[in-house]
Amino acid sequence: MNPKMTDWRERRVWLVGASTGIGAALARLLASQGARLALSARSVDKLQALEIADAVLLPCDVTAVDSLAAARQVLQEAWGGIDLVVYLAGDYVPMRADEFDLSRAEQVIDVNFNGALRLLATVLPDLRPGGGIAFVASVAGYRGLPKALCYGPGKAALIHLAECLYLDLAPRGIGVWVINPGFVQTRLTAQNDFSMPALQTPEQAALAVLDGFRTGHFEIHFPKRFTRLLKLLSLLPYRWYFPLIRRITGA
Repeated sequence: MNPKMTDWRERRVWLVGASTGIGAALARLLASQGARLALSARSVDKLQALEIADAVLLPCDVTAVDSLAAARQVLQEAWGGIDLVVYLAGDYVPMRADEFDLSRAEQVIDVNFNGALRLLATVLPDLRPGGGIAFVASVAGYRGLPKALCYGPGKAALIHLAECLYLDLAPRGIGVWVINPGFVQTRLTAQNDFSMPALQTPEQAALAVLDGFRTGHFEIHFPKRFTRLLKLLSLLPYRWYFPLIRRITGA
């Protein structure tokens, strides 16, 4: 369905949201595979701390389209083109109706979804056949879940965006991927006060992402033992889904 990426040598990859978590782990893994990397995050210090030789460091803010456009301009001058763009920037806060915070919810959705729109608008003219763009969403975007009142909707919108974009770009040979991880051990998921089944390290997640790029599939989801269960649950009618999710999560 997408270009199969098996050889990363000299492939020009821009990772947006590369300073921590899956982004940092993916940066290190791609560097070991010979990719040419551009790394973005708000903090240049955190990008420098990755100590990835020859990486182009492009500090920018996904909440500001001008910031993304300036980073893209620097990258075009340095490389003359981009083969793959990966949107990894994300925010998260567990939230339920009795603790709803509009300002915080808007911040989460601004990073998780609106930031992806801004990046898409910035790089869309640069996407070429054989390459493309990938968005890191979440299995929380499959169906409604407890404590995901602001996180889940943004990730669901991101999945939908990738689906629509795929329909437009795939006929041109341009890849569109949606990456839906389960629970990954990061500073964001450290906020959770509940058990996280099939919890993975960022390094395990990065390996799963690269395995997904090799297949050419539209969706890259992992770990399979967890994501396949959620996919099955998402097929249930609401009258079964809601009570079953409450029972499983204890919500």
